[in-house]
Amino acid sequence: MKEYICIVCPLSCDLTLTDTAGELSVAGNTCKRGETYAKNEYTNPVRMLTTTVAIKNSTHPLLPVISSAALPKNQLRKCLDILYKLKLTAPVKEGDLIVANIADTGVDIISAKTVSVL
Repeated sequence: MKEYICIVCPLSCDLTLTDTAGELSVAGNTCKRGETYAKNEYTNPVRMLTTTVAIKNSTHPLLPVISSAALPKNQLRKCLDILYKLKLTAPVKEGDLIVANIADTGVDIISAKTVSVL
C-alpha cells in the first residue's frame, strides 16, 4: 500500500494505492484524474525540471530553464549534472533550445527567459 496526495487539482485528495498481484486499485480520489495520477506515480513517476544554468556576458549570472515535458524522476539527477556543467553566453531568447534530448530522455531543455548581452 502506498499513500499519495494528489497534485492534479486544488482538492489535494489523500490517495491510497494498493497493488494486489499487479492489479492496482486507488481509493480516496474525488475524480478519475486522481486515480490516473496515483497509478502513474507508482509505476513511472515523472517531474518537470526547472533550474538555472550559468550564463556569461549577461546582466544576470543565471538563466532559468525548463524541460519541454516531464522527465522520468530517476533521471533528474543525471539531467541536473549535465545542466550544471553548462556555461552559456548571452544573448538567449525565451524558448531557445538549450539541450536537445537531455540524457537520451527525448525531452528538450529550453530557456524560460530572454537574457540580453551586458
